[in-house]
Amino acid sequence: MNNTSFDNVSLQQANEKITQRFITAVYGWMVAALAISGAAAFAVFNSQALFSLIFGSRFTFFGLIIAEIALVFMLTAGIRKMSFTAAAVAFIAYSLVNGLTLSSILFLYTGTSVVRIFIITALMFGAMSIYGATTGSNLQSAGKYLMMGLIGIVIASLINIFLRSSSFDWLISFVTVGVFTGLTAYDSQKITQAAKYAQDNETYKKVAVIGALELYLDFINIFLALLRLFGKRR
Repeated sequence: MNNTSFDNVSLQQANEKITQRFITAVYGWMVAALAISGAAAFAVFNSQALFSLIFGSRFTFFGLIIAEIALVFMLTAGIRKMSFTAAAVAFIAYSLVNGLTLSSILFLYTGTSVVRIFIITALMFGAMSIYGATTGSNLQSAGKYLMMGLIGIVIASLINIFLRSSSFDWLISFVTVGVFTGLTAYDSQKITQAAKYAQDNETYKKVAVIGALELYLDFINIFLALLRLFGKRR
């Protein structure tokens, strides 16, 4: 084997390491965000002071909701102008605030039910993530329809705020599981494709954060929808 061949092999190995680091970073950020959200939720559940602070005032609760929306918008719309450090801090802040608001589920559903649904969500998410990363099918066209479905879910949810229909809510939750399960495969494929072109620079570190945010949102929405469908209330 000549020097050129050795150089090509070395370059290929280096690229494979960068690709693996990128994928590891994406899922590492996602798991960290879930852990932060879970810790924040349990902190509120075990603290009367935090519970009173967050749920004792509509101003505080809706202030946190607005903060969540602002942080997601900041990340998705302003990621190019942000530094990697700023993006990472914004993502961590979002997962923390989201955990504070999601703590309400621990008061509504039994602990056993929450754990069981979380495990089911993890299995579904893992299966669809593997499928998206390994399938030879192009999921781009499916992604467009899934995004249309997501818009439909948002509109239907807003309408049901006024209707307050339990049957309509059940239907929305059922569709939500299907849409975000599909989006998990779609987003996983996007991340796998992006990993092929990943470089060891700040730009791709920020891409990893955005990828983690997308997967985090997929996981959380599947989890909440399944909990509404099958969770056992206290």
